[in-house]
Amino acid sequence: MQHRLIEGRLRYTSRKPGREGQERGFETFMFTRHADGKVTMRAHCEIYEPEPTVMRDIIYSIDENKQPMDLHVRLTVGDRFMGSGWLRFDGETVECESHGPSIGRLSQKVRAQLPLDGFGTHPIVSDGYLLSTKPWKEGERKTFNLYLPSPDHRGATPPQIAHVRMDAIFIGREDVTVEAGSFQARHFQFVDDGTSGMAGEHPPYDLWITDDEDGIFLKGGVGGYMMTWYELVELRR
Repeated sequence: MQHRLIEGRLRYTSRKPGREGQERGFETFMFTRHADGKVTMRAHCEIYEPEPTVMRDIIYSIDENKQPMDLHVRLTVGDRFMGSGWLRFDGETVECESHGPSIGRLSQKVRAQLPLDGFGTHPIVSDGYLLSTKPWKEGERKTFNLYLPSPDHRGATPPQIAHVRMDAIFIGREDVTVEAGSFQARHFQFVDDGTSGMAGEHPPYDLWITDDEDGIFLKGGVGGYMMTWYELVELRR
């Protein structure tokens, strides 16, 4: 086989008072790294808490220059179908074809603000992978120019084109141990003061990824009103 597979599972837990350590969801993922440098990410995500529940299935492909190619998303909220859609980037424009009970049949096409850093997809593993696509110096802050299928913090709205500019800071390198093992890692923090284009200010989001080209999410958490934690519990490479 010329391609390489990376598979794993994340556990979502709560850090809210009275719910500390309680499971609030999970995520399974697979990265296919092709011989020509292209990457395809698949992820299944389930959020149990807070209500309404969210279930998301994603297939996202990136070319050998780390540019987004296409994104497929299917979303269920409160165990009811919310929408499905397809986004594509051709180097100049972003287009979306989607359908959902509240939006009907939707076709969109916009001229992209360039350079484009990727599609935001909402699975936790994609947050880590996005950070791994750039070179970093310790303490450096970068702004990512992204198009998303939903500006909602949980991605719980029907697929439509949304444009955001999200900042991230490289904190430094650390050794990290999680349930899936011990790793050399890089520590980052996403920050959003409410001007990114997301649906309101997002609490600071710290995350650690493997210190290699794979950029596998190891652990991370969000404070503020979310008070949630994510950890890698299974990994196969």
